[in-house]
Amino acid sequence: MTREEIDTFEKTRAQLESLHVEIGALSKKAQNEAINKFKLKFINQTIATANTILEDKYKPFGDFDQFEEDDVPSNSDVTMLLGQYLNCLEKLRDDSIVQNHGYWYWRIDGEISTVRTKAPNRLSK
Repeated sequence: MTREEIDTFEKTRAQLESLHVEIGALSKKAQNEAINKFKLKFINQTIATANTILEDKYKPFGDFDQFEEDDVPSNSDVTMLLGQYLNCLEKLRDDSIVQNHGYWYWRIDGEISTVRTKAPNRLSK
């Protein structure tokens, strides 16, 4: 990854986490209620960016690119998909970081960089 790709990754992950929390809360209240088109627009934009980052190797479902506006998904559908995207982004991050002197760093162009990150989720729990 490049520094620019890391920045895009971090922004997209933060957006997906926020969407996941917000839509997850809606899903607990009314899981089968349809997502409104305003929210769906931003969800799809964020998923499109995630698809670019993840590429085919890490993308959660090969045949899914975004939600259809004409077939509006439910809150629970969106929550489930956002969770899948977050897990796949974490797998990409796990494969793109390395520990050095007790800290975790991103690899940039295959080399250890000075860009620090948190420990992989699999080690944080």
